[in-house]
Amino acid sequence: GQGGRQPPMSRLTAAVLQMNSAADVDANLATVRGAAVEAAAAGVRLLVLPENFAFMGAHARDKLAIAEAPGDGPVQQCCTELAQRHGLWIVAGTIALRDPAEAQRIIAASLVYDAEGRVRARYDKAHLFDVELPEGSYRESATIAPGAATAVLSDGPAAARGGLSVCYDLRFPELYRRHAQEGACWLTVPSAFTHATGQAHWAPLLTARAIENQCFVLAPNQCGTHADGRSTWGHSAIIDPWGRWLAACEEQPGLAIAELDFGAQAEQRRRFPVLAHRRIYT
Repeated sequence: GQGGRQPPMSRLTAAVLQMNSAADVDANLATVRGAAVEAAAAGVRLLVLPENFAFMGAHARDKLAIAEAPGDGPVQQCCTELAQRHGLWIVAGTIALRDPAEAQRIIAASLVYDAEGRVRARYDKAHLFDVELPEGSYRESATIAPGAATAVLSDGPAAARGGLSVCYDLRFPELYRRHAQEGACWLTVPSAFTHATGQAHWAPLLTARAIENQCFVLAPNQCGTHADGRSTWGHSAIIDPWGRWLAACEEQPGLAIAELDFGAQAEQRRRFPVLAHRRIYT
C-alpha cells in the first residue's frame, strides 16, 4: 500500500546542487547562497544540498570544531534565511551537529527546511562508511555517531512527501522500500560519494532506487578533490520513477534542475502497480 495517502496531482521544479566543498565554512555557504539565487530565478521550489556541503576538512576530526547545536549556528541560520528569502524548501544535505552524549563524534543530520525557514524533518545518517578501498580506508564511525535505523519522511512543496537518506544509505534498499510504503514520492540522497565507488556504482544504484520504488530520486554529490586529498565523483542527478535521468551534472560544481511530474508518477504507479504486487518472503 501507499500509507493511505493519495499521490499529489501536480508538478514541482526541483534542483540538486553539486559542490566542491572546502575546509572553509564561509566560502561554502557563499556558494550555497549563490545557488539559492540561481535556483529561485529558475522557479525551483525544492533545493537539495550535498552531504558535508558546509565543510570538508583536511582531517576527519576537523568537523568537531565546526559542529553546531541543533537550531543554532551559522550553517543552520544560513539555511533558514535562504529558505525564507527565496521561498524555497531546502534539504540541507548533512550538517554536523554536536552529540550531547559524545564529545568525540558528531551527528550527520539531514534537515528539511520549509519555505518559511522552519525545520520540518531531521534524519541522522544511519549507515556509516567504514570500508577499505584501494585508494585508502574510511572510518566514518570514528567521528560520526550513527542515527537510529528509522525511516524519516518529510512533507514538501506540492503536497508531495519525501524520504530522507544520506550517501552510503544508498546501498541498503530496504530503507527506500520503507519510504515508498509510507507514501514517499521523492527520495533524497545527498552524498560525498568517492570517485572510485561513484564511477562503479553511483548511476546503477540511484537508477535502481528510482525504478524499484517508482520514486523521483534527488541526488546531489560532491565533486573534485578536497582538503584531505580525496576525490569525489560528482554526477549529481535527478531521476524519474521510470529510471530516466532528467537532469545531471558532470564533474564540475553546478546545479541540475528538473520538473517532477507527480501526476505522471501516479499514473505510472496505477498502470504498473509493482509496489502493490510485492510479496513478503519468509
